[in-house]
Amino acid sequence: MLAHDADLELFRDNFRRFLADHIEPYYAGWEKAGIMPREVWNQLGENGYLCVDMPEEYGGYGVPTNYSLMLVEEASRAGYGSLSTGISVHSEITAPYVLHIGSEEQKKYWIPKLVSGEVVGGIGMTEPGAGSDLQAMRTSAILNGDHYVLNGSKTFISNGQHAGLIILAAKTDPTARAKGVSLLLVDTTLEGFTKGTNLDKIGLHSQDTSELFFDNVKVPKDQLLGVAGQGFAYLMQELPRERLGIAVTALGAIWGSLDVTIKYVNERQAFGQAIGKMQNTRFTLAQAKIDALAADAFIRNCIELYMEGKLDVPTAAAVKAYSSDVQCKVADNLLQMFGGYGYMSEYPISRFYVDSRVQRIYGGTNEIMKEVVARDILGR
Repeated sequence: MLAHDADLELFRDNFRRFLADHIEPYYAGWEKAGIMPREVWNQLGENGYLCVDMPEEYGGYGVPTNYSLMLVEEASRAGYGSLSTGISVHSEITAPYVLHIGSEEQKKYWIPKLVSGEVVGGIGMTEPGAGSDLQAMRTSAILNGDHYVLNGSKTFISNGQHAGLIILAAKTDPTARAKGVSLLLVDTTLEGFTKGTNLDKIGLHSQDTSELFFDNVKVPKDQLLGVAGQGFAYLMQELPRERLGIAVTALGAIWGSLDVTIKYVNERQAFGQAIGKMQNTRFTLAQAKIDALAADAFIRNCIELYMEGKLDVPTAAAVKAYSSDVQCKVADNLLQMFGGYGYMSEYPISRFYVDSRVQRIYGGTNEIMKEVVARDILGR
């Protein structure tokens, strides 16, 4: 397991202070408004909390990946699921795609902007008629001279409203299936690119999530990410980190749910005593702690595997499915400890509850995750 890192813990403490000073006073208002201000990204960048494991030559700190994932975990643990998800999409998905697949020119242009918060990153895979079945996507990008002509749409795109860069999966050869998919670095200011309305969700309210539309968008040929026709392979290559980021968000939320519940049951009185003295409460908390410890151990091990270059697709699918299932179960069981107050949005446990549900859906549904694991077991 990962050894204690004093520098990491100092970084964690600094980030917690940033959250207390710059996020806590405003977060509830952002949730009601349904979106965080764009300036939050600039604040994160100015304080050094974006893409921290990117190499120094591109503006990052060049620290190990667990430093970056810690920020996702802490934002989630504090009850800021929308912020955690946004940071994860930006730092754990978008930036690594550029770093691992991009040309030197693409890295030098895009990564410093992602590090500073000048540009917000997102990834465009899901379409209205193609969710987890990425091979069924219809968005096309047809090469025409020195640019690709992009047409189609994407939906459920996290960071969609604020995004300045979308890593887009599109069919550059519509006659092929997986072999016809390519990735493009799409500047959202290009003519013909439009963002739909901010989608109204049951949770993660201030995490801007949008439909994206492409009407003859001309994407310069030099913004092809990697090799044409290899997009599906690149997606499979980078999905482990995406799913690890989701697992880390789950872990933070599991511990955060416990934090607020322990405080509540020690203060709430019923039948002449704190409800924390009642056996059902004690057993529910004990099971939640057991589940948290098991998820923690699994996820820390997967972080270590990732940093060693050993986290494979089936294991990443397994940790994503397990941790998000545990997150939902723990949030549901702990909300019960609050009685009717747990159903009130002013209580943080309610936010943990509604934010948890999507974790079993995005990044590939947990049913798809089980299929990935099953194929690994059975060889087909």
